[in-house]
Amino acid sequence: MTQMPALALPSPDRSGGKGPLSRRAKAAIIVQFLLNEGADIPLSSLPDEHQTELTFLLGNMRYIDRETLNSVIMEFSDELEKVGLSFPGDMAGALTALDGKINPRTALRLRKEAGVRQTGDPWDRINALSVERLEELVNSESTEIAAVMLSKIDVAKAAQVLASLPGDKARRISYAVSMTTGVTPEAVDRIGLSLAAQVDAEPPRAFSAMPNERLGAILNYSNSAVRDELLQGLEQEDAAFADAVRKSIFTFANIPERLNAIDVPKITRDIEPDTLATAIAAATSEEERKTADFLLSNMSKRMAESIREDADGKGSVKPKIGEKAMGEVVAAIRNLVDVGEIELLNPDEADE
Repeated sequence: MTQMPALALPSPDRSGGKGPLSRRAKAAIIVQFLLNEGADIPLSSLPDEHQTELTFLLGNMRYIDRETLNSVIMEFSDELEKVGLSFPGDMAGALTALDGKINPRTALRLRKEAGVRQTGDPWDRINALSVERLEELVNSESTEIAAVMLSKIDVAKAAQVLASLPGDKARRISYAVSMTTGVTPEAVDRIGLSLAAQVDAEPPRAFSAMPNERLGAILNYSNSAVRDELLQGLEQEDAAFADAVRKSIFTFANIPERLNAIDVPKITRDIEPDTLATAIAAATSEEERKTADFLLSNMSKRMAESIREDADGKGSVKPKIGEKAMGEVVAAIRNLVDVGEIELLNPDEADE
């Protein structure tokens, strides 16, 4: 669908008297007509002086006859048909149109060189940040700024950020929220722009995921012997990083502490019964048996009996075959997480 070009308000008609309508008056007529029809017109993209002029025009005009309206609409339609292609018109618009299409480093350099800030509501970009990054912003700002920030972002995220702060700081910010009644919209906008500028000034990262998440994802597909050996060695080098990697790993043994019991029936739809039976038959360690019992106790009784019977009939399963089946169970769960159908529990919250 062709995007309608932004309305431009040209110079007013200087002829005086009751002569032909000026182009500004015609633009006001088109705007009023579109508003009456319920159209969403991007008037905020016009310069402030044009928005002001348009508002005065709409306020001063009273009515026009049907013939004049039809004539103005026909003229406007003719001009639209002559437009072959419209461009953003400035560097900010061009960078927004090319967002995600050009190299992030190139986009950042061009923004800096042109003095162009990223368009759109700065609070949308701030709200899209991770809880960890929001916590960093809160810790780097004054109590009052932090109170405004937590008041503007999603409630669930604000609660997570507040819970992650030291008790004394969380109490000070909570009290400061009660003092934000008199904050003006202009002040909130300035705070948002300042915070977004900090975020925009950060150099782009080569990897979107944190190091522990990337290594955890790799170890998810390693066999248990290699995984345990690597983690033991990593603990000797950096115990904190090894702990973070452990929390990022999601294996068959982690299912009871990370998967909601009510989500078990959802994953059984995406796993072949024979694969699930093989995984359960191969569950020999204490942790793996806990997972098998967890899955069987939270699926339908009829399916549990069938899977248990098939698993008993398989006898002793070779380790490679068993690990492959367990990997397919884990992969099915991760696929449901990726499409947003289920959510994994936080291991820290599960421990509590």
